[in-house]
Amino acid sequence: MQSALHARSKLPDVGTTIFTVIGQLAAQHEALNLSQGAPNFAPDPKLVDGVAQAMRAGHNQYAPMAGIGALRDALASKVETLYGARYDPATEVTVIASASEGLYSTISALVHPGDEVIYFEPSFDSYAPIVRLQGATPVPIKLSLQDFRVNWDEVSAAITPKTRMIIINTPHNPTATVFDDADIARLKAITQNTDIVILSDEVYEHVIFDGAEHQSMARHTELAQRSVIVSSFGKSFHVTGWRVGYCLAPAELMDEIRKVHQFMVFSADTPMQYAFVEALAKPESYLGLSAFYQQKRDLLVHALRESRFELLPSQGSFFMLARFRGFSDESDSDFVLRLIRDVRVATIPLSAFYTDGTDGGVVRLSFSKDDATLMEGARRLCSV
Repeated sequence: MQSALHARSKLPDVGTTIFTVIGQLAAQHEALNLSQGAPNFAPDPKLVDGVAQAMRAGHNQYAPMAGIGALRDALASKVETLYGARYDPATEVTVIASASEGLYSTISALVHPGDEVIYFEPSFDSYAPIVRLQGATPVPIKLSLQDFRVNWDEVSAAITPKTRMIIINTPHNPTATVFDDADIARLKAITQNTDIVILSDEVYEHVIFDGAEHQSMARHTELAQRSVIVSSFGKSFHVTGWRVGYCLAPAELMDEIRKVHQFMVFSADTPMQYAFVEALAKPESYLGLSAFYQQKRDLLVHALRESRFELLPSQGSFFMLARFRGFSDESDSDFVLRLIRDVRVATIPLSAFYTDGTDGGVVRLSFSKDDATLMEGARRLCSV
């Protein structure tokens, strides 16, 4: 049907996300999908049973706006045990309808027209559009193309009186880097005595490798006092389609975030919340994720040892970057299309994570797949 109206777009330069495009092409060519950070294996059957039991018990109507009390209590206890910070479940913990909703609610609540928001590229693709939708200006700072670390001198130089927020993401999607003590020290120094809010995307908090310690903002009091932390049950329990996460923030900030959250979705899915209460009572269900995914990372690295790709270190998350400039001058988008068509493996071009399409000859691989898929995908990639 042709519309009789002209829609004035708020995001005229934004089209269908790269994840949808690659997913459609992968399906069309029957390619193995190593592109999306969505596990292709089943979650714990006990978790699924927990949802079914909650449904049968009648927990099928709206949950409280901030999330069921038992889940907020469990989250507060978990965070205190892991990071030493005590958040009040009543006023500082909110269950959200996906980490994406938490990001949107936070930016919408705390960023005003004319503000500036610093973030790091390559980045998760929703950050800049959400900022723009608030009438604010996203300020991208590029990570080093050599090791994808933050240049904190550039961050310091980019701060102006209009800077309202800095968005960080550790472990980082798509580069699989993690913050270390030096990063934390510089972040503290840069934000000290300012009104800058830190929005910390920590959805991969339990997927960190080689004995490293996750540098949650909750671990550092002076940062926690100015931070909103967003995390995800979907990433931690292999249920990305359930769209449930959580948000932590000082009460003054959380009060504003909840004002937006209540009008976006009101509350997250009820039966899933009851199931997650039971899951959090067993810390091994998420504390074993690092070892679980490190095994998959190492399996893929070993399987690609005879390939022509240069694999970059993966310190956390579900991802690994691979350079291909050593054997191809194609753009990363063309290279990804050729992989899908010719070897039937789907990856993501790193340029998709930049607003200006920076092309460094790098693709992102996801190892959140069963071992058979990883081995077959690597076999095909070794033929390139």
